[in-house]
Amino acid sequence: MTIRAFIGLGSNLGDSQQILTEAVAKLSTLGAIQVSRLYQSPPMGPQDQPNFLNAVVQLDTVLEPLVLLDYLQQFEQEAGRVRLRRWGERTLDLDLLLYGQEQIKNERLTVPHIGILERDFVVIPLLDLDAHLQLNGHSLKNLELVQQANLTVIADQSWANA
Repeated sequence: MTIRAFIGLGSNLGDSQQILTEAVAKLSTLGAIQVSRLYQSPPMGPQDQPNFLNAVVQLDTVLEPLVLLDYLQQFEQEAGRVRLRRWGERTLDLDLLLYGQEQIKNERLTVPHIGILERDFVVIPLLDLDAHLQLNGHSLKNLELVQQANLTVIADQSWANA
């Protein structure tokens, strides 16, 4: 059975746009995809690091959640994943945000991803892909952080085809 999953992408080390473009190409091998616009956002954690580039990919997949997570972690490693500190710099971060309507909580994976409703760099790209998306009874487009977003659009949804 095909499940619609949403994957958050982030990078602020190296050629972030190229790294994210390559990640989208790899994700496209796992199923049909659609890509949000590309955004620049200030770091969520320590402020002495570069701004992030962020996007979300909608993936229609037959993969089970933990198998999908294994692929995401493999793609991060192939991109030379560097994680120097909590909420710090990284070459590539791929987060499984949503997996259908499933609620998953185990030692490796929590879905919906923790903190989605507090992160404009996740909510706004999700809305690019589904303007009517709801999470835990909350319509994402009605969240206060949508009106107060601190994001800059870097490229429209064709960026990943570059």
